[in-house]
Amino acid sequence: MPSARRSLSTTVGDFFAIDDDWERPATPIARRDWVVGFVLSVVGILFLELGRSVTEIRAGGQPHWVQWSAIVTGAMLMVWRRQHPILVGFLAAAHMFIVGVTMPMIMGQIALQIVYFVAIYAAVAYARHRRSALLVVAGITVFMLLWVGWQLAIGGGVAELTEDARADGADGWFSPTVGAVVTTLAVNVLYFVGAILVGQIAWRGARQRARLEEQASTIAAQAEALKRRAVVDERLRIARELHDVVGHHVSVIGIQAGAARRVLDKHPDEAAKALGQIEESSRDAVSQMRGLLGTLRDIQESADLDRAPAGDGTPTPRGAEGGTPSGSRSPEPTLTDLPTLVAERNANGLRTAYRLVETRDGAHARVAPPIALTLYRIAQEALANVTRHSTATSADVVLRVVEGAPTGGYAEVEVLDNGRARVGTSGSGLGQLGMRERSASHKGTVEIGARPMGGYRVRVRIPLGERDVADV
Repeated sequence: MPSARRSLSTTVGDFFAIDDDWERPATPIARRDWVVGFVLSVVGILFLELGRSVTEIRAGGQPHWVQWSAIVTGAMLMVWRRQHPILVGFLAAAHMFIVGVTMPMIMGQIALQIVYFVAIYAAVAYARHRRSALLVVAGITVFMLLWVGWQLAIGGGVAELTEDARADGADGWFSPTVGAVVTTLAVNVLYFVGAILVGQIAWRGARQRARLEEQASTIAAQAEALKRRAVVDERLRIARELHDVVGHHVSVIGIQAGAARRVLDKHPDEAAKALGQIEESSRDAVSQMRGLLGTLRDIQESADLDRAPAGDGTPTPRGAEGGTPSGSRSPEPTLTDLPTLVAERNANGLRTAYRLVETRDGAHARVAPPIALTLYRIAQEALANVTRHSTATSADVVLRVVEGAPTGGYAEVEVLDNGRARVGTSGSGLGQLGMRERSASHKGTVEIGARPMGGYRVRVRIPLGERDVADV
């Protein structure tokens, strides 16, 4: 179906954006505004006197200072054209009417014609509200056009034009009266309507610039919020890493310390071996914590550097030019390190078995590092929880890596034990919360809880995309 034709009022309203609630900010009076008013005054008087030198300027018998005052008062209206556009439009219309009635040749001077045009333009371009601006300017324009028509019909304007035409021997298609009236009305219509259209175009340009500035400000605020969110997320990740590292090594140290205490008197060699493992585990914990804290410092210094202006003396982040290379820290564990983790637990008194299930040899080594680290840390936390909070004597760790399955590939780690919750050892819940958060960051699924036949299960499955497994 053809679209309904829009009415003239709707088209005009859309062009002038009468329903737009944006208010153009008021512009304070600047030095250039005073310069404009002064220059127009001087140029207006200069052109008036130049014209007087060529032809007679009939000004209704008014003295020269009155004629100059008419030009200066009109020109000085330009000083307030941007701060009070509607008021200046009213005053310019009144000035045009009064001077046109008393001194028509003065009103026709080029300086005052520029003043009246700019006043109408400013009333449209700088008005705070579109509806009031359109009504006021339209009223002024209609009044001025009616006044011009009245001058032509009742005054002596047509008679003067036709007398001049006959004296010059005009022989056009139309009579001198028709030619004079139509030409004068057409010129005035173009004059007033042109001022309004140019003013509306200028207003639309200002509106578009304001929108772009608002969008740029919004984008900048969103970018800053994303930066802060990234820093917070990274800090949460590091907090989970610290929790897992500390929990794992402290539980190992506790087991070894208890074993050393029991055999210290009867088997000093075994006690020394246990103490050696405590020393190794504590050093490993300190090394990993230093690496994580170094990463945290990198994040803070990078955020400070982003906020600081260039050349303000802000320290260079670690890993940047002149700083300590971030790569000096030990690499983060991957799925290939799971057998070592299980062996440590097995050596510390918890009978622990490890089993790997994969669709092709080496698939677990090709899992993307972020996913591999997540599964490693979850297994580490689950084994630490077995030691701290369970009566279990054995645990099984199963790693499954399936590629190209009909429902999509996945990597899964499962930790099973044969115990039950130990009385008086309930934790804070942060460990399991960390597991869920880690898994959720990769859109994984988590199953944590007691098994119906006894024991406890922690199983986490993370889907693998095309980029999550490296090609051979």
